[in-house]
Amino acid sequence: MASQPLVTVYITNYNYGRFLRQAVESVFAQTLHDYELLIIDDGSTDGSRDIVLEYEGRPGVRVLLQQNAGLNRTSNTALGMARGRYIMRLDADDYLAPEALAVMTDILERNPSVGLVFPDYYYVDENGAVIGREIRNDFNGGVSLPDMPAHGACTLIRRSHLLSVGGYSEEFRCQDGYDLWLRFIEKHDVRNVNEPLFYYRQHGGSLSGDRRMIVETRARIKEAHARRSNRPACPTLAFVPVRGLSVDPHCLALEQLGGRTLLDWTLDAALEATQLCGVAVTTPDAAVMDHVRRRYGSAVHIVERPRAFARSNTALHDTLQHVLDSLPLLARQARACMMLSVETPFRSSLYIDKAVNTARIFDVDTVIPVNPENDLFFRHDGTGLQLVGNNQRYGGMRFEREYLFRAVPGLHLLTRGWYEKSPHWLGDRVGHIVLAGDALHVVSSARDLAVAETLLRLERERICAE
Repeated sequence: MASQPLVTVYITNYNYGRFLRQAVESVFAQTLHDYELLIIDDGSTDGSRDIVLEYEGRPGVRVLLQQNAGLNRTSNTALGMARGRYIMRLDADDYLAPEALAVMTDILERNPSVGLVFPDYYYVDENGAVIGREIRNDFNGGVSLPDMPAHGACTLIRRSHLLSVGGYSEEFRCQDGYDLWLRFIEKHDVRNVNEPLFYYRQHGGSLSGDRRMIVETRARIKEAHARRSNRPACPTLAFVPVRGLSVDPHCLALEQLGGRTLLDWTLDAALEATQLCGVAVTTPDAAVMDHVRRRYGSAVHIVERPRAFARSNTALHDTLQHVLDSLPLLARQARACMMLSVETPFRSSLYIDKAVNTARIFDVDTVIPVNPENDLFFRHDGTGLQLVGNNQRYGGMRFEREYLFRAVPGLHLLTRGWYEKSPHWLGDRVGHIVLAGDALHVVSSARDLAVAETLLRLERERICAE
């Protein structure tokens, strides 16, 4: 190992003693030897510090024991210690393929304009058995909407470029790779290699398993990035279509949930959002209009919706245009419109702002909420059932280009540039936000409403217990 190494690999460890040795040994097994290894223990309490100290004094290895600081701050510590031209984080519960550094270093050495390269990877279980393979889209000219980031770990980065974008943001305790990705792609080219070069462990204690925390952190990252990067504002007019009982005897908009109506849940979330220039309810129902006037006054605009527009299976484009015609001042101000559904009471202001910030960052025509699907889907082609997309349980291969996402209710954003030229509710360039947890719950029946009451009670109990 050279005194001024080509690559710095750093391993961050927090209570992963049972996996740590495999991670370290996978670095020692690299076919490229021009590297240094930093092992940082972030305040472990499981005895893994003793394992870290076993490697102290080994040539090319430096060890740091610290109080718990979190992943992003620890990554900046490693960046400050690093001497390599390139730098890579390896999580203590993952491990590298022997050729990982050689393959990715070669790409950066041969392509000076590329600042970051990332590979495909294997999924392994807690015992290290391969259970799947992730195959990413080809970023060498095949991706025009880079809203699916590289994995935070095992991505090789030019250290000078990482420093040029300010390192890792310590505003967030997780999702360091997502925050870095947004800042990095604005300034530097990225590439990937469609070879599996590391092993990504799936186990109960992994941070990546907390989906709700990941989704909510990504929303805050997008908000911070849109603000820091001086992206043009996207004032958005939100409208809430409500049929009301006078048109639809099954309408639940004024039913109570936790002391508020379902309509109130949506309107309160919209008024808490920071990216909206106005909020309107459009309805033909007198009771709904009276409720909104009494509770919200001038804070919410009321547009009397023609009954013909409120019929079942009627496209919302005419309703949207009627709202814009009825609110000309807001219509001129808005760069986007967002439909909000009363059927998703737990879709908070965080998701509303996340949708607008997604449009700002990625310059898309449409933003829809989705839920990634890991279940199996089949179609019948006349010869029998054929698998749609892919799934780890069938062959172990996951192709990014075949991911399946289920569109879910809650919101639908259209930019002004799109809705002024087309009646279609999906633009040419469609962005997405992922909903998680209770935000996915749809209330379309009395039974759904009872479930929502239970979810609300459990959430309140969770908050009280913290």
